[in-house]
Amino acid sequence: MKQLFALCICLCSLPALAAWHGDTQNIMGTVINVTLYAEDDAKGEQAIAAVMAEMHRIDEQYSPYIPTSELSRVNELAPKATAENPLPISAELASIIQKANHYSELSGGAFDITFASLARYYDYRKGLKPTDEQFKELVPQINYKFIHLDTKNNTVYFDHPKVYIDLGGIAKGYAVDRGAEILRGYGITNANVSAGGDTRVIGDKLGKPWLVGIRNPRADDKNAVSITLPLDNCAISTSGDYERFFIDKDGQRVHHIINPKTGKSPHGIISVSVIGPMGFDTDPLTKTIFIMGPEKGLALINKLPGFDAVVINDKGKVLYSKGLTPP
Repeated sequence: MKQLFALCICLCSLPALAAWHGDTQNIMGTVINVTLYAEDDAKGEQAIAAVMAEMHRIDEQYSPYIPTSELSRVNELAPKATAENPLPISAELASIIQKANHYSELSGGAFDITFASLARYYDYRKGLKPTDEQFKELVPQINYKFIHLDTKNNTVYFDHPKVYIDLGGIAKGYAVDRGAEILRGYGITNANVSAGGDTRVIGDKLGKPWLVGIRNPRADDKNAVSITLPLDNCAISTSGDYERFFIDKDGQRVHHIINPKTGKSPHGIISVSVIGPMGFDTDPLTKTIFIMGPEKGLALINKLPGFDAVVINDKGKVLYSKGLTPP
């Protein structure tokens, strides 16, 4: 009996075996997936739980569909605020708006979080567009320059009463970066964090690259892959006209990526993927290219060190930035 007891003590004191761990949850209106390799099973599970908790926190802070979110508060109060009495916001939200404004400036307004001033009146499930009156009234409200942000004091106010912002084009990229940061804090060196079309990979897959697929934009099977890219230690974001859309009475595809200058869906591109160091950058850049079009969009990417892009145009042709073009 003493020998059996000693054996039990020995077995219980053995360290947990290293293994792959993963979890998938529906958060932020999309599918969140975390996959990681951990030397300690308990620490791996704790790390995943911490990432999922962070995803919930970001959703609760920045969802326009949650009345108690900070974003909802900003959309309600910033139009009423003034230069003399601006609205205090969190340092985190100030940094997100600042990043969005950076890409607005860089793209000449192609990326603009005030697109939601009009876009919030699209209903893709019901197949409804804003009315002619709403187009006339609200397209002029789409202008990132109407956002007055003070990053020193973390305050904001809007110039016009019907300006409305949405972080859907940048928040998920930010979220996967936050997930990667949390995993590194747990000592994780091989992992993959994804939120819908945004992915951040840490390290490689134990000596092999992570294989990240770009969805075939026109395949009925949502799992059909058009291109597979081997990646490590980077972010990749993909935006497509197949994510949320309907076909209108004229046979036009009306999708969720909106041209700030027209308030309507751009055509000419059906999918954009951008690879770079951080999802906080690759996420907004996909929308930027979508709005700018293949030629101008790829020209922009080719000027940005450390970034590459894959564009699929409406003819099904695949276009690559210089860094991905075969010699």
